[in-house]
Amino acid sequence: MKFRNPDNTITLMDPSLLLRPEQVYKDKPLECFRDYSVNDEDPIKERVRRTYYTMHTHMTVDFVKSKMEKWLKFNHFRSSVKDALVKLNELVDESDPDTELPNIVHAFQTAERIREDYPDDDWFQLIGLIHDLGKVMAFYDEPQWCVVGDTFPVGCKWGENIVYGDDSFLDNPDTYDEKYNTELGMYREKCGIENLLMSWGHDEYLYRVLKHNNAKFPEEGLQMIRFHSFYPWHAGGDYSQFVTEKDEKIRQAVLKFNQYDLYTKSAGVPDIEALWPYYEGLIEKYIPGVLEW
Repeated sequence: MKFRNPDNTITLMDPSLLLRPEQVYKDKPLECFRDYSVNDEDPIKERVRRTYYTMHTHMTVDFVKSKMEKWLKFNHFRSSVKDALVKLNELVDESDPDTELPNIVHAFQTAERIREDYPDDDWFQLIGLIHDLGKVMAFYDEPQWCVVGDTFPVGCKWGENIVYGDDSFLDNPDTYDEKYNTELGMYREKCGIENLLMSWGHDEYLYRVLKHNNAKFPEEGLQMIRFHSFYPWHAGGDYSQFVTEKDEKIRQAVLKFNQYDLYTKSAGVPDIEALWPYYEGLIEKYIPGVLEW
């Protein structure tokens, strides 16, 4: 896997470093990413820790099913993609240790770096722009802990590479439920990651919104959206008991995307107003009009 450094040079990188990419920047501490170390005196680190511990306490099979029942009726609001993106200007992700910028800035940073490297793949550029749009749930009475952050399957043993590890799941009732706390849990071996019940969050929600509204993205792009936060699998190698040959293709697509999601966060703030006309054209091409959310 290739990794673009902040100075625009290219480094070959082990995908596992996506879990702790601060190792890439060991000589550049200001450029560290995904540093989830505990520090009670650092308000950002404490905010991140609190967000994940709350998530891991409440994210049960029953909870996820209740959120799917609530949100997959697509009857909460109607909005164009552009208006939803503008709404993200009011959101700072409480699970993100890397940036305090509004999410819309990160959206354009990601899209523009993809555009630089893949000038002919306009669908990929748009995936970069909209990949976090599912976070609009946070404006509709959802706490951020069930909107943002890394994802993982519920209904089976927690993966070893989930942020903050087993300690964060001590108060989750599924941890002690024999239906759910084994390697396979409620699934069968080699069932495929698409058949896992993922923790509820912005990835799965946006994937479902795009499918519901007949977005014209290739399947590769939709899978980038759906699994881009599933770090315990695509970067950590957890949940191999469920993986099929098809899943490896999905994993490669997600890794292709995620280098742009992560390593653009230290980039300069783009001129969003100047960029809107270009991306409005892409929105009109791939996911036009007013969507049901």
